[in-house]
Amino acid sequence: MTHFPARGLWVWLGLLMIVAHLGLIFYGLVPNLIARPLHLALILPWVFVYPAPPGVARMAGVMLATVGVASCLWIALTHQELRNQYGFIETRFQMAIAVLLLALVIEGARRMIGWPLPSVAALMLAYGLFGHLIPGEFGHSGTPIGSFLGTLTIAEGGIWGSLTGVSVGVVSVFVIFGAVLNAGEAGQGFMNVANAAAGRLRGGAAKVSVLSSALFGSISGSASANVASTGAVTLPAMTKLGYPKRLAAAVEAVASSGGQIMPPLMGAGAFVMVELTGIPYTEIMFAALLPAVLFFVAVWVGIDAYATRYELRQVPADQRPLRRDVAITSAFFAVPFAVLLLGMFALDFTPQYAAALAIFVGLVALLFNAHSGFDARMGFERLGDACLNAGRQIAMIGSIIICASIVIGVLGITGLGVKLTSFIVSGSGGLLWPSLLLTALACLLLGMEVPTTAAYVICVSVAGPALIDLGLEPLQAHLFVFWFALLSTITPPVCGAVFIAAGMVGENWLKVATSAMALGIGLYIIPLGMIANPDIIRLLQSPLSAAIAFGQMAVGLACVSFAVISKYNPALRLALLVAGTVVIFIRLVI
Repeated sequence: MTHFPARGLWVWLGLLMIVAHLGLIFYGLVPNLIARPLHLALILPWVFVYPAPPGVARMAGVMLATVGVASCLWIALTHQELRNQYGFIETRFQMAIAVLLLALVIEGARRMIGWPLPSVAALMLAYGLFGHLIPGEFGHSGTPIGSFLGTLTIAEGGIWGSLTGVSVGVVSVFVIFGAVLNAGEAGQGFMNVANAAAGRLRGGAAKVSVLSSALFGSISGSASANVASTGAVTLPAMTKLGYPKRLAAAVEAVASSGGQIMPPLMGAGAFVMVELTGIPYTEIMFAALLPAVLFFVAVWVGIDAYATRYELRQVPADQRPLRRDVAITSAFFAVPFAVLLLGMFALDFTPQYAAALAIFVGLVALLFNAHSGFDARMGFERLGDACLNAGRQIAMIGSIIICASIVIGVLGITGLGVKLTSFIVSGSGGLLWPSLLLTALACLLLGMEVPTTAAYVICVSVAGPALIDLGLEPLQAHLFVFWFALLSTITPPVCGAVFIAAGMVGENWLKVATSAMALGIGLYIIPLGMIANPDIIRLLQSPLSAAIAFGQMAVGLACVSFAVISKYNPALRLALLVAGTVVIFIRLVI
C-alpha cells in the first residue's frame, strides 16, 4: 500500500476518528442519522485518498472523498427533515445524493476488498430496481424508485441501518482498543507469555505460535493481520529450529484463523451477532468461548501428532524470555484487559463503555517502556501509530459492513430473504442436517469471495431463519454460520491466511494448505459438534453441562486430529477416527 506522504495529516485524521467515536459513547444519545453519516464521512478519506498512489489517482480520490463527505454531512444536517419523509425521496437533488452515496459505498468496498462483495451489492440493487420483471416466485411486486432508494439512503435502513450502527457504536471502539494495545508492548507481552508457557514443551515453537495467535487474535479480529503480526516472530523461530516450512506456515495460518473466533472481538462478528439476534454481548462471548478453546485444543493435539513424525524441538532456553520480562510485558495487555472485563462483568457497563475505559488505560501504557520506563517522546510516536492503525482498520471494517448493509436492506425491502429461506427449507426436504450442509457449502463458497464478517452477515440473513425454523436456537444458528464463514481462510482455492504464511516462509501454498486443513480439522467439525452438543454454548446458563460437553468434544477431537495427522498403522488410525467421530456425535444416535 502506498501511503500519503504527509504522515502528520493522517495521524490527526486518525486522532479525529478516535475522538469522534469515543465522544459518541460519552456524549449520550446522538440521532442515528447524525452518528452513522459522520462515521462514513470519517471513513471515506481513508478509503479513497490514503491508499491512492500520487498523481491522477490521488486527485480523483480526493474529489470522491470530498463529495462523499459533503453528502454525509448534508444527511446529518438535514436529518430532522429527512426523518419526516419516511424514507421517500422528494427532489432530484435528494435522488442525486442517494445514487452518489450508494455508488461511493460500493466503490469504497471494492477498493478495500476487491470486487466480490461490491458485485453482490450491485446485483442486489439491480434486483430491487428490476426484480418486478422476473416471473415466478423469485420476482417481487415492485417498489417505487423514490421509496426504494430513499429507504437505503435517507432513512434508518440500508447504509444507515442497524449494522452500520454496530460499526459506529461497538466495532470501531474495539478496533481502537486493539490498535492502542498493538502500538505499545502488548504484542511483545503476548509473545513472552506464550513463550514462557509453551516454549519448553515438545513442538514448543509451534505451540508458542498457537498461544500467541489466540491472544493476539482476540483483539485483532483478522486472520491476515494475525499471520502478518505474530508470524513475523514465530515463523523464523520455527524454521530456525528445523521445522518443515510447510508445517511452520500451516501452524501459523491455522492458529491465526482461530484468533478470529476467539472472544472478545471475533473479527467484529460478536457485535454484529448482538444486533442480529438481540442477545447480550456477554452471553455471546461466553457461548463462543468454549468452542474457540476447543479449536486450539485440536490444533495443540495436532502439533503433538506432527511431533511423532518430525523432530519438533522445544524453544532453546537462551531464547526464552526471563521471568521478569514476562511479568513486566504481560502487564501491558493484562491491565487494559482487566479494566475491560471489570467494567463489563463487575460494574455492568456496556461493552463499548468498558472498552473506552480500557482504551484510556492503554493510552497511558503507551508512555512506558518495559526496559527504560517512562518515555514521553516514544509514547507520542506510538500514539501516532495507533491513530494510523485505527483509521485504516475502522475504514476497512466499516466499508465492508456498510456495503453488506445494502444487501441486507434489499433483502428486507423486496422480501427476497424470506423466499430464499423457504427455498433452503424446501430444498432440504424440511430436514435439519441437509439444511446445515447446504448452509455450510454456501458459507464456504461465499467466504472465498468476501471477508468473514460479510460472508457471515449475508449467509445468516438468508439461511439463519431457515435453520431456526428447523429447530435450532438463534445463537446456535448464528455461531454455526459464523464458523463456516471462516473456512475459506485455510481452505483452497482462496485460503488467504495460507497464502500469506506460505509467502513469508517461501513454501508452495498448496502444500501449506494441505497441512493446514489437517491441523485445522476442528474448524470443520466443531460447528457441527455445536449442533449435536448444544450444551457447549451454554457456559453461562449451565456451566456443568457445558464442561461435560467440552470434555466429550475435546476427547473426540483429539482422536480425530491424531488419526488424521499421525503416521501410525492405518487400522489404528481408522479406529481412532471412528471412535472420535462417535464420541462427538453420540447424542445424535441415543
